[in-house]
Amino acid sequence: MLDIEIDGKQLQVADGSTVMEAATQVGAYVPHFCYHKKLSIAANCRMCLVQVEKAPKPLPACATPVTNGMKVWTHSEQAVKAQKGVMEFLLINHPLDCPICDQGGECQLQDLSVGYGGAQSRYEEEKRVVSNKDLGPLVSTDMTRCINCTRCVRFTSEIAGLMELGQAFRGEHAEIMPFVEKTVDTELSGNIIDLCPVGALTSKPFRFAARAWEMSRRKSVSPHDSLGSNLVVQVKHDTVKRVLPLENEEVNECWLSDKDRFSYEALNGPDRLTAPMVKQGGTWIETDWSTALEYVANGLKGVVAEHGADAIGALASPHSTVEELFLTQALVRGLGSGNVDFRLRQIDFSLDGKMAGAPWLGMPVADIGRLDRLLIVGSFFRKDHPLIAQRVRQAVKRGLKVSAVNPAFDDWQLPVANALCASPSGIPGALAAILKAVVEDKGTQTSPEFVDVIGGVVVDETARAIAGSLASGRRVAIWLGNFAVQHAQAGQIHRIAQEISRVTGGSFGVIGEAANSVGGYLAGAVPFGKISGRNASEMTSSALKAYLLVNVEPEFDCAAGASAAGIIGKADMVAVFSAFKSESALGFADVLLPVSPFTEAPGTFVNCEGRAQSFYPVVKCLGDSRPAWKVLKVLGEMLGLNELTIDSIEDVRKQIFGKEFVVDSSKLDNSVLSEIVVLGSVGAGLQRIADVPIYFADSIVRRAPSLQATRDSSEPAARMSRTTLASLGVEAGQKVRVSTGSGQAIVLATEDEGVAEGCVRLAGAHSLTAPLGALYGEVSVERL
Repeated sequence: MLDIEIDGKQLQVADGSTVMEAATQVGAYVPHFCYHKKLSIAANCRMCLVQVEKAPKPLPACATPVTNGMKVWTHSEQAVKAQKGVMEFLLINHPLDCPICDQGGECQLQDLSVGYGGAQSRYEEEKRVVSNKDLGPLVSTDMTRCINCTRCVRFTSEIAGLMELGQAFRGEHAEIMPFVEKTVDTELSGNIIDLCPVGALTSKPFRFAARAWEMSRRKSVSPHDSLGSNLVVQVKHDTVKRVLPLENEEVNECWLSDKDRFSYEALNGPDRLTAPMVKQGGTWIETDWSTALEYVANGLKGVVAEHGADAIGALASPHSTVEELFLTQALVRGLGSGNVDFRLRQIDFSLDGKMAGAPWLGMPVADIGRLDRLLIVGSFFRKDHPLIAQRVRQAVKRGLKVSAVNPAFDDWQLPVANALCASPSGIPGALAAILKAVVEDKGTQTSPEFVDVIGGVVVDETARAIAGSLASGRRVAIWLGNFAVQHAQAGQIHRIAQEISRVTGGSFGVIGEAANSVGGYLAGAVPFGKISGRNASEMTSSALKAYLLVNVEPEFDCAAGASAAGIIGKADMVAVFSAFKSESALGFADVLLPVSPFTEAPGTFVNCEGRAQSFYPVVKCLGDSRPAWKVLKVLGEMLGLNELTIDSIEDVRKQIFGKEFVVDSSKLDNSVLSEIVVLGSVGAGLQRIADVPIYFADSIVRRAPSLQATRDSSEPAARMSRTTLASLGVEAGQKVRVSTGSGQAIVLATEDEGVAEGCVRLAGAHSLTAPLGALYGEVSVERL
């Protein structure tokens, strides 16, 4: 520790700290523009000049390391004179257009110019003008306002992982620009809006929508991926105008993914369902709540009386709140059925009832930076989990070695030390080879059930390199991604990966697909437990007599795609609880109940580390929509179910979490109680690899116009390696017909050397590919 005196106050700071960090610790504000605690030091704005004892001139606080016994004055006459001089230079070319600037009212330059700027400018020459740049549909530019702090440049290269912006030219001609007129396509691009201290980079969807002082700020939690990013939702006249990050170092730090930031556009879109609707004689009519709920209650009673309770099933989205999931399963089980599931894209349910608890990450998110070895299995990591990938990216800079087993590799914007590319059916064998190599490296033994599994496995160089990396680590983690969980042999992958973690002494975790991938288990929205029943795959492969769909669009959210919607449409009664109307639901449903999205209803999301985060509504319900938990409560009361007799949402939370409202850690456990492991054969046909694109994962992002205009929302293409294309007689750029037993899709063929040979990568959850049905299996490809 070093002693330092700042503005007469004595304190101790760690060796290697800067004067800026010491000043922050003591509570002394030093004006700055280019400095940011999460970015590297640039020291190019010079606004943070301070007086240091014995120094011949003021020094930049952000770049000056503390020395023992140093004395610093942040607001002395010398320091303030230097700061005012820098401010005058910054304002020389800056346009005086604050009244029409979108940053007005929240601009650092505007704020600091009040304290450090002059009453009038001494500069009478012509000001420079910089042309605006097209950075895509999310970020708007007014580059004449740029003060060249380079925060955006450093963010794209250091945090997002790809330098999509740079600084060209010199002196007063210097300007920030993308490379060769490209757009900024990172899934974290919206953060450069927050980082920009002036009005050069602003939100394009929010442009000219409201002033900062006109909006109220309310806390919330993201309903999208499994991290559960903390949000500040800004509201004007009961309309969500903007979403910003709420800083939480243990979850999302100070960042947001674009999915979390811009999806709010869908909340007031044309697809919103604002009144209950009932189908009569093939025609949809709007009605009141009592009529709609009586229709559903009478329909459920009739099905139970005629066909038994087992003819009723409920499918709920993992993006629903814990309270909604709990009440859904309580209603279904109150009627005597166990047919309830939230794992809509899962295919293999062989571990149901055999796991010790709810699958979770196996470690706190904040501890990711402490890992030195990581194996990721079956994940489109960067797009599926943008902010967890960002944490891993920073950990790599500190020495973390990342290995991966995947059927297709994108650029994760981080160094992958060892990448094993295997076909979907070959992933269990690849993991078995890694297990065998780890056992040989460490000179240990596997559990008895794995002796035969690894006995006949051949270990290749990549598997041995991954094993060597894991065996040499001190803090090791093995994670299963979305593709691994949705795999046809997910149970075998889980068991082998768990055994690798046991042998290496590391942690084992499941990253999770959605906001409540953990919470759904805690809520009991699974077909095992008190009353067992059919899983999501069984409910969408053979028709029941009645379905309750909670925030589900089966053609996009279920593993079976359009065929799931077809099966559901055969039921006698289908009740859809949704915030949106969809063409598919208008076809198969009998009643549409408008339930509120996360901004209009209270709820709780349990993220991948098992952290329960509650939130409350930030705006009033749109039209006649109501929170889903209230709708389910009233429906349960109409059915005479005592389980749903509750007074408030807090009562629901107590039933799930107990009085302390904390997730019981004993309920989070990835271990499998007992399971025989048998490796399946490697498929000989052309295998499909189906990822779920980042902006098609749930019903809200699918309806956000700006996100749908990004490159990540492009039409799916059939991506194959050069060898696979040649074997099929197809050239890149040609239209092809991809067929399965369920249907076909006509798409463009493209070359992608990151895809395993004998495979075609074709995204799911899209209207073009929904007719293909299952996300996993053999397909045929023919040239048109």
